[in-house]
Amino acid sequence: MNDLSKVGKFDLNIEDVLDNWEVYHALREIIANALDEQILSNSAKKIEITNERDVTKIRDFGRGLRYEHLTQKENPEKLNNPAIIGKFGVGLKDALGTLNRHKIDVIVKTKHGDITLERTGKHDFDDIKTLHAILTNPSDSNFLGTEFLLKGCNVEELDKAKNLFLVYSGESAFEKTKYGEILTKKSTIANIYINGVKVAEEENFLFSYNITSMTPTMRKSLNRERTNVGRTAYTERIKSILLTSRDSNVARILGDDLRKWEEGTLHDELKWDNVCVHACEILNSKGNVVFVTPQEQSTEKHLLDYAKGDGKDVIIIPVIIREKIHGIKDIDGNVMIDVSQYQHEYNESFVFEFISESELTREEKEVFSCKDKIMKLVGGKPKVVREIKISETLREGSAVCGVEGLWQPKDGVIVIKRDLLSNLNSFAGTLLHEIAHAKSGYPDVDQNFESTLSEFLGEISSKAIKV
Repeated sequence: MNDLSKVGKFDLNIEDVLDNWEVYHALREIIANALDEQILSNSAKKIEITNERDVTKIRDFGRGLRYEHLTQKENPEKLNNPAIIGKFGVGLKDALGTLNRHKIDVIVKTKHGDITLERTGKHDFDDIKTLHAILTNPSDSNFLGTEFLLKGCNVEELDKAKNLFLVYSGESAFEKTKYGEILTKKSTIANIYINGVKVAEEENFLFSYNITSMTPTMRKSLNRERTNVGRTAYTERIKSILLTSRDSNVARILGDDLRKWEEGTLHDELKWDNVCVHACEILNSKGNVVFVTPQEQSTEKHLLDYAKGDGKDVIIIPVIIREKIHGIKDIDGNVMIDVSQYQHEYNESFVFEFISESELTREEKEVFSCKDKIMKLVGGKPKVVREIKISETLREGSAVCGVEGLWQPKDGVIVIKRDLLSNLNSFAGTLLHEIAHAKSGYPDVDQNFESTLSEFLGEISSKAIKV
């Protein structure tokens, strides 16, 4: 008879079980079953959980508990639904045994019948006392769903149980992937959930996670208590969640944390190389960035100054990550911008519109005609300089200070932007700057270049004082 209206005793075959379980562990299992039933029955009404005068009520609005649900066996309906928490019917029996051990009075109401608990002798073996479900006729044959009434539970135990569920945690999803969700953290501690039930905590994770697609390793590691699952069980799945992320908020947070690499305060997710590379890929697609190593930060300072002037955000990464991102594409198919790629783009960004001296205005010609006198102040034009040209443009869309002039060693040409011919001081300063590059053979902020500039200033000052 598939109905709880069959009055009688149903042996749960429980003596003493799970001595380490507290009341909130039992409440967790009942809540999990209620949430599962909400999904399986496609109930539009959410489960109800209340506590008044030490009586906890947990109710779903599904199909109603039947006595066969009290047996321990695989549930095909639950096994075939990846969103379901319980699978084997163990949790409810464990919960009833724990509640009875803690002297919590239990009444279960469904349209199929009412259930209470009693410890009594096994059939034909009265000397062995086990927990039995006492089945009686339903007090309400039209009752919708299943209701647990638990007398003796306090609100603290209920709150502890509810906090084990994502739905009651206050943590929301940044992004959902096919492997699970990336969640906000409500405190400094990150929570790891499996199908919405907390199984672990992490002190140095950047996000909380809800894993919705379990690996075989995870299924084996998901112990009966569903708590303190080791990191090795879920690490690969969390990596998969992060590696399929495309959310701009996730990218921003990963990027902000990636900047902490040099400080040694990275969260643990960014210590995984493939996640670190993916964070770079997201940042490259979402923002105007340049990735540099600590060494490049010093050796390429002049170039990085140009990059900052172009509005790019300089992000320092370890050498091993620099090697992994070099030459690859980001998530949108764009080339990753490391120092060498930026150097290439920087060189390609120069657009010249050369004009002859005859095209200059009278005032501009007067300024330009001073070039030999200016170079004479520092020993004349270096032999490597073949020509000084004027261009209407230098770089497209650049407002970088110091790029009003350019030394091209390959051609032996100094290019000066036409705008500077409106002022002798500006023209002279830029021309001397590029002469210093030509003479020293070094870029901006290099020590040799700085020394050459200092020599120029010394020569000019000495001549000015003699005059």
